[in-house]
Amino acid sequence: MVLPFELSVDLSTLVVLALVAFIAGFIDAVAGGGGLLTIPALLTAGLPPHLALGTNKLCATFGSATASYAFYRRKLFAPRQWRNALLATALGAGLGAGVAHWLPSAWLNQLLPAVVFACGLYLLFGKTPAAPTQVDAPIAQGRQWPQGLTLGFYDGVAGPGTGAFWTVSSLMLYPLDLLRASGVARSMNFVSNACALSIFIISGQVAWLLGISMGLALMVGAFLGARTAIKGGSRFIRPVFILVVMALTARLAWQHWFAMA
Repeated sequence: MVLPFELSVDLSTLVVLALVAFIAGFIDAVAGGGGLLTIPALLTAGLPPHLALGTNKLCATFGSATASYAFYRRKLFAPRQWRNALLATALGAGLGAGVAHWLPSAWLNQLLPAVVFACGLYLLFGKTPAAPTQVDAPIAQGRQWPQGLTLGFYDGVAGPGTGAFWTVSSLMLYPLDLLRASGVARSMNFVSNACALSIFIISGQVAWLLGISMGLALMVGAFLGARTAIKGGSRFIRPVFILVVMALTARLAWQHWFAMA
């Protein structure tokens, strides 16, 4: 069922989607929210919503794996401190992807533009909470279950902005600085992407050619973005990021809400 669409994708569309994926990978590794670019891009390219979500999970897994490894290698994420969050995120993502598979396409067509728009507004107006920098402070274990289940489930159902939500919620719940909270976000994002992807693969909702092409581009962007984030510079990306998100959201809203009238 996926093959006819992949055969219909022309080279120029593939190049544009790969470029969007590169930018999304860079942004996602720095600040989170790369799915706010890739999901609208896939939808505007003509993919049905279920196929867009599954293909996005494939390319996002490439990028989040690259970024999470970069943070782990720099000792900015310690898996032993986050075992509960890792398990909860995996469980939540699997449940969320299962729910997304059974949602009618018409519902997703109406829901995704609203989700992307709401996430874009949150990132535009939301403020990053201040948090103390205590490298050796203990990490609360009980809070990880509700956080992981909630954000994992959301990433499985839709996903845009999950990395940003992980960063902000981790700053609010634990004694972390922004860099280490970003390391947690990238790692949890990888877990939820991989678990949700397995559900989409089983249900046949992945366009492999697009997903792998975008995934490779996203990996390069994520590698460069993680290096930039670790060195400490992300503010210059925010205005461009928000503008692109709002433009793509407007395009989706017109396509699925107003053009139907």
